[in-house]
Amino acid sequence: MSEKMSKHVLGKSDLTVTPLGLGLAALGRPGYINLGHASDLEKNYDVSSMEAHAHTVLDAAWDAGIRYFDAARSYGRAEAFLGSWLKKREIDPKAVVVGSKWGYEYTANWQVNVANGQQHEVKEHSLAMLQKQLKESRALLGEHLDLYQIHSATLKSAVLSNKAVLDELARLRDAGLTIGLTVSGENQADVIRKALEITYSGELLFSSVQATWNLLEQSTTSALQAAHDAGLGVIIKEALANGRLTSRNAQPDFKEKLTLLKTHAEAYQTSIDALALAAVLHQPFVDIALSGAARIEHLRSNLQALNLSADESIKALQESMKEDAPTYWQKRSQLDWN
Repeated sequence: MSEKMSKHVLGKSDLTVTPLGLGLAALGRPGYINLGHASDLEKNYDVSSMEAHAHTVLDAAWDAGIRYFDAARSYGRAEAFLGSWLKKREIDPKAVVVGSKWGYEYTANWQVNVANGQQHEVKEHSLAMLQKQLKESRALLGEHLDLYQIHSATLKSAVLSNKAVLDELARLRDAGLTIGLTVSGENQADVIRKALEITYSGELLFSSVQATWNLLEQSTTSALQAAHDAGLGVIIKEALANGRLTSRNAQPDFKEKLTLLKTHAEAYQTSIDALALAAVLHQPFVDIALSGAARIEHLRSNLQALNLSADESIKALQESMKEDAPTYWQKRSQLDWN
């Protein structure tokens, strides 16, 4: 393991992680909203073929030194693929940290596109769902499951006010499972701040928070810094904005920003995605930035981010690239499942 991929403690938890992790949202199901997802999978959706492909990417991540892997019940067969890889490679639970999530049920029935009126995943933040999905996650991941996160907690779902759920999470925490939450949408910061108010036995209930932060969506900066200062581990998802921060983004209104990214990447002699990931890694509150790569070559390109040093140029790029939160999330909602 290289010095730049060396392990560190995730917040005040007892979990040791690497600065880059691998998220399996794009590897565990036929359809996802990442730009170019269909070509990444070569439109081969046979379950055994997708499992073999996921194992190949997981092998590359492991060989590169990545020791944090992130899945969810709603990522199709992501937990199953990850679990079978861990078993096949005989990876010691102490050598890796695995996080998963509960609160969404996968309902796409292994389809890229669902019928009108249906959804790819359905949210339910009830006690019954927590108990059901934890049992399912443990069946697939066994002793490797270290971190269990509320999937996309929002103020609307009221999960952070649901005493029955919070009591159960506290019980699980006391039994040794690390508890976290993920957030999404333009009100991410408000949810993070609410989570910082929840304590059991004099200690914060949550040990980690996973949020979207990237060059375009920076609205959570102060809230994530507050979470970091309070001792929560901070995990960043969608660091490449579902592919919008790559050369795949051909939207006319992004042309100027894409040119700016290319100019900076050329100056650093690196790829656009590595530059965007480096901007995330250099934030003082970040513990883990997730690569969402679905191909080995994309993962290897992402890994170049570890070699980039923070300087005033990257800070200036941040100011030039950011969008307001409502605009960002409105554009994200228009991305096609493919």
